[in-house]
Amino acid sequence: MAKASSTGVRPTIRMVAELAGVSTATVSYVLSGRRGDGGPGVSDPTAEKVKAAAERLGYRPNQAARAIRTGRTNTVILSLTMLSDPWSLSVIEAVQKAAVPLGITPMILGDADWVKVLGTHNADAVFVDAVRGNQRDDLRKLAARGTTLVVFDEVLDAEGFDVIRSIAGPGCRMAVEHLLHGHRRIACLTPATASGTSGGSRYRAYSDALASAGIPERQDYVGLFDGTTAGAYAASTRLLSMPDRPTAIYATTDYAAVSAINAAQRLGLGVGVDVDIIGVGNTVEGERMSPSLSTVGPVDFFDKLARRLLKRAAGHGDHDEPAVLDFPWHLFVRESAPHRSTATRLY
Repeated sequence: MAKASSTGVRPTIRMVAELAGVSTATVSYVLSGRRGDGGPGVSDPTAEKVKAAAERLGYRPNQAARAIRTGRTNTVILSLTMLSDPWSLSVIEAVQKAAVPLGITPMILGDADWVKVLGTHNADAVFVDAVRGNQRDDLRKLAARGTTLVVFDEVLDAEGFDVIRSIAGPGCRMAVEHLLHGHRRIACLTPATASGTSGGSRYRAYSDALASAGIPERQDYVGLFDGTTAGAYAASTRLLSMPDRPTAIYATTDYAAVSAINAAQRLGLGVGVDVDIIGVGNTVEGERMSPSLSTVGPVDFFDKLARRLLKRAAGHGDHDEPAVLDFPWHLFVRESAPHRSTATRLY
């Protein structure tokens, strides 16, 4: 039986096969992550024997050779605009969890310059979380070239790639209306690029909801920040330090809401008692933190996104037409903004 650790020789698939007492074809099949994909049957005991032999020898597949042989790299690329955002972290966690059983490695692209990267790097599938300007043309060109794409966007159609669509506007309106049940002094915490009459739907949901409730919109209650967590924290601190501070904050992202909770606690305010805070995104971090974050967002979004991406990466969906996958939004009432009635308003 071969012992790579003592000889210094790089373990081979043949050495794994000899140690496990099976054929090289069986080893290749088990370690490729293709079990259950309609190929030749390999029993669970045999598969475990192969994995144990590979682990004992320290065998690692030659990914470059495999890519040449199969046309697959066993990698997926995640292009994420803001890595510190709980939304991005939830995507990473869900994809990693789904990728491990398939033997697929996620590669994180943190600068959102996916056009340049995909011009020189191959992956079995690519997730893009933001599309700007003429990048739509780049998507079409990449899809025509054979790149497997899953794109998060509210308006794109499935033009050769899957589109994950989660329309934020109605859900954000639910978040503000939830606060209106107990508050009239409601602030909005939002990036400077997403405010004003030409801003995004998340800010307009706040403005429209106040107007419908007959509450004048106060510009000093609009906490603009530069898109960073530090900026959101500073804007929250300013809002909550006002003499007539807001009794509730609607944050247009979960990461901004988390910053607002941190700012409130630093100022000695009870979150969910002295000030209610609600976010947008329904991220894993928001649910797990203490106090847990009230938010709006789709149900099981991250797991479903991961399953779609990994299905494409593994080639299981090669015959499925590109599609738009819609995710309706829901309100998740947790500790940071509990249910209130008009009788318990915090003025």
